[in-house]
Amino acid sequence: MNIQFGASTFIWVSPFDTASFHLVKKVKEMGYDILEVAVEDKDLIDWPTLKEMAKDEGLQITISGAFGPDRDISNVDASVRENGLQYIIDCIRIAEDMGSPIFTGPVYSAVGKTRIVSDEQKKQERDWCIENLLKAAEVAASCGVVVGVEPLNRFETDMVNTADQALLIVKEISHKNIKISLDTFHCNIEEKNIPDAIRKVGKELLCHVQGNESDRGTPGTGHLDWKGIKEALAEIGYEGAMVIETFGAPSKELARAACIWRPLANSADELASEGVQFYKQMFK
Repeated sequence: MNIQFGASTFIWVSPFDTASFHLVKKVKEMGYDILEVAVEDKDLIDWPTLKEMAKDEGLQITISGAFGPDRDISNVDASVRENGLQYIIDCIRIAEDMGSPIFTGPVYSAVGKTRIVSDEQKKQERDWCIENLLKAAEVAASCGVVVGVEPLNRFETDMVNTADQALLIVKEISHKNIKISLDTFHCNIEEKNIPDAIRKVGKELLCHVQGNESDRGTPGTGHLDWKGIKEALAEIGYEGAMVIETFGAPSKELARAACIWRPLANSADELASEGVQFYKQMFK
């Protein structure tokens, strides 16, 4: 299998900034191929220096999003929708500049937005989501970047919880630069069968995988069907990334949105180093 292994900056810091660039060397020394940069505030990061450091280490960069309440392309408030779209466009352009083939995350809504709303409002929000993702798709096409729509579990969003729901949106948008990103932590809560969800999305639409354990702890220490996940990825011919995205030192906002109330491992370094060892045993 030709899979590259990555570690998200979220494992160590939130928000990631220029003062955290020591992670580049650390992640490379641990044996990773990719540093996934979670963009909470783009202005905190000296992008040209990061690009140079990653190049020197032979490390690829991928870009993921952080969708707070003011970055919501399906919000009833037009100014919030506009801000959400601008954030996605900014991240797509950063991805292009940093050589990231993808920009991924719950691009459709704000994390932590969970409500019971009328069918009419649900449809309206979905229409806004599709309208804005079509605009983002045009920018992504011009930048050579794919946007990965990531389903989240029911406790973090009320819009896209399953691969099926993501497929409905992505197929309606029907644009080659809008695909699907799967996070096995969320899949473990929402899917009947994770390998089947992978097969259903398929090679054409699966652009990114965040391979997280059932409790967001160290991969290989929980109850995920890793063997089945490996078999499904091999079956569809997946050749993208497998990234650990968990939260070692989340900000208050992030902890609340992702429901992180306790340490997920003895240390972030231990989780990352043992995680990549497990990936290499499992997927190589």
